[in-house]
Amino acid sequence: MKFTLSWLKEHLETDATLDEICTRLTEIGLEVEEVDDKAAFKPFVIARVVSAEKHPQADRLKVLMVDTGSGAPVQVVCGAPNARAGLVGAFAAPGTYVPGIDVTLAVGNIRGVESRGMMCSEKEMQISDNHDGIIDLPDDAPVGQSYAAYAHLDDPVIEINLTPNRPDCTSIHGIARDLAASGLGTLKTRAAPSFAVEGETPVKLTLDLDDPKLCPGFALRLVRGVRNGPSPRWMQQRLTAIGLRPINALVDITNYMTFDQGRPMHVFDAAKVTGNLTVRRAREGETVLALDQREYKLGPNNVVISDEDGIESIGGIMGGEHSGCDENTVDVLIESALWDPMNIAKSGRSLGIITDARYRFERGVDPEYMVPGLERTTELVLDLCGGTPARAEVVGYKGYEPKVVDFPYSEVKRLTGLEVSTEESNAILARLGFTVSGTGERVSVAVPSWRPDVDGKADLVEEVMRIHGVDNIKPAPLESHAAVNGRILTTLQIRTRAAKRALASRGMLEAVTWSFIPEDQAKLFGGGSPALRLANPIAAEMSDMRPSLLPGLLTAAQRNADKGYGDVAIFEVSGTYENDRPDGQRRVAGGIRRGTASLAGGGRMWSNAVKGGGKPVDVFDAKADALAVIEACGLPMGNIQIEQGGPEWYHPGRSGTIKMGPKVVLGYFGEFHPLTLEALDVSGALCGFEVYLDAMAEPKKKATRTKPALELSPFQAVKRDFAFVVDKTVESGAIIKAATGADRKLVTGVNVFDIFEGASVGEGKKSVAIEVQIQPVERTLTDEDFEALTQKIVASVAKFTGGVLRS
Repeated sequence: MKFTLSWLKEHLETDATLDEICTRLTEIGLEVEEVDDKAAFKPFVIARVVSAEKHPQADRLKVLMVDTGSGAPVQVVCGAPNARAGLVGAFAAPGTYVPGIDVTLAVGNIRGVESRGMMCSEKEMQISDNHDGIIDLPDDAPVGQSYAAYAHLDDPVIEINLTPNRPDCTSIHGIARDLAASGLGTLKTRAAPSFAVEGETPVKLTLDLDDPKLCPGFALRLVRGVRNGPSPRWMQQRLTAIGLRPINALVDITNYMTFDQGRPMHVFDAAKVTGNLTVRRAREGETVLALDQREYKLGPNNVVISDEDGIESIGGIMGGEHSGCDENTVDVLIESALWDPMNIAKSGRSLGIITDARYRFERGVDPEYMVPGLERTTELVLDLCGGTPARAEVVGYKGYEPKVVDFPYSEVKRLTGLEVSTEESNAILARLGFTVSGTGERVSVAVPSWRPDVDGKADLVEEVMRIHGVDNIKPAPLESHAAVNGRILTTLQIRTRAAKRALASRGMLEAVTWSFIPEDQAKLFGGGSPALRLANPIAAEMSDMRPSLLPGLLTAAQRNADKGYGDVAIFEVSGTYENDRPDGQRRVAGGIRRGTASLAGGGRMWSNAVKGGGKPVDVFDAKADALAVIEACGLPMGNIQIEQGGPEWYHPGRSGTIKMGPKVVLGYFGEFHPLTLEALDVSGALCGFEVYLDAMAEPKKKATRTKPALELSPFQAVKRDFAFVVDKTVESGAIIKAATGADRKLVTGVNVFDIFEGASVGEGKKSVAIEVQIQPVERTLTDEDFEALTQKIVASVAKFTGGVLRS
């Protein structure tokens, strides 16, 4: 948002300097991004041409002697057709930077004649596009004085970084109101426009909409007999200063109102409008040639203003070329309307149109200023273009019903730490336009019509805080915890960090993928419900909230492969979405490996083979990654159960489900189903996993954070091997669990080291060999002890798996 200092002071009575104003703007939340103090115009001075002689070597050039008011006349070679003796204009000496031609002047030699400066045109000074001749000032212009001061080009331009929640400050009047509320001057109030009207506006307007919110109000007025020439110099200078190009008086007035009052307006050439106007949804395939000379294809999601011949304007975004006003306009229709912010945002984004009107309407304009804005615009038209106004036609507007917010004064202290008295809080809110009613520690506050961003008590606290002064918040250290090294992070935050470190230590790189994915990908991974479809996606292919991290990681791995990096191991710890409720968001650690990117090493290097690397990744790589995450999160690994199979996007025979007990699912791992990879247009050896960090139970609280003493058994550990014959359907994990449970005090580890299938073990059978680690604790075990433990292990395996000791 840009504005000039003089423009601001037209709304704010203040003696504050430019620096004071900029400092205060930043203090109240309107951060100043840039200030152009117009120093570039300071070197230009007013000068008089003393004589103008024909150039001896060029017919179209003249040699001027110029009085700059600082001594002897200066010789200048000039080619302007209006250069003559006695002309008063703007002079630039050598060393001056001329912005219009982006050149720094030097003493020149033009066709053998020395030139020590330049007489400037309006285009060279960036005043206008006029380059037909040099600037011609009145004879009484003060020679030797600053041209910028004389022509009011030294007016500083301030640019603020406006946040989306401050639609009230998309106008210079709104910015002045905030400054006045902060104590930097007094807000000026302009008298209400007063003019006589003749007759009714003959063009009637109909709101033909299925949803009244799309256009809550529309005001229209005809002004007959206008003269639409150039706007006055003061208006052109202000518009040019903020980056707008003056066009003609009627169009410039609408642009002026947009910035001055935050009230976008539009004008139609009444002679080009056929019949009455209708606000309606566009029909599928309708087109309109807009004011930017581009044709737009519209649909039912776009709201338009049409006459009997077709569309004349895209409501709240841009007018149509057909009914635009030019120098031949005699009768003008002035529009002041209200539009639905969400629809404006969607339409503008889908059409790719960015305008100052859209910028304001999608944030919300003051509904109560719809009719006063029409009156003020009419007044400007009458002042600058003349004409006779008709009575305004107002349709649809039902008035503003203020939002009332319950406001406990104690919230200011609780949320900001500031001690602000109730009297000062009331005064601040009143200066900002809020209405406070009630007494005591809790009052009701009515929100003004120009503040659609204020919804709750926290918003009111913010208003009090920024006007009272954010700089009044004193820095204070965080309160110390009762215990030394007390925990600051939550369990989920701790596990998130632990999971990231564990995966990074396994050679995986962290990736950050979009939370939005295409609908077909969402359905492929168990999502795609209407509740998780975005109402306003940033792109058509990012329509749904992701139900899984895997689609983003798989497509990211494929993009790397397409660029020649096929061996990829990446992970992400982030959120997934099962439904639109708070408990439907999960915290998940997920990762994928592609090609030969295993822990042992990727690629075809000869050294990898020694370590077991260089092989395509498989289900066991994914399993190891998933278990590493669970172990890093501090869960007891002895209680982890793994079942065969997983969700449908995994390969049914090469995937697994990780559980804590029979019901709690901690995650899944495995290779991916070929149909899943085909649907994603992904290829190659791929495996992956997802672990639900929020499914893990809270760790049991300990009496102390001190680690217990390390207790090591003084007795030698012993390993014994067993081979059991079981049905092929029996999982190895069941045998491990049964053997471990035979005597949890002595058995400290069980590992599978061989699986054999063949005729010697029987049809439908297999032999599973396990190594059992036995750690005596109290004494050295005797042969009888080992025999008794062996019998327990054999009996436990037989009971839970039906296995028999292989002979």
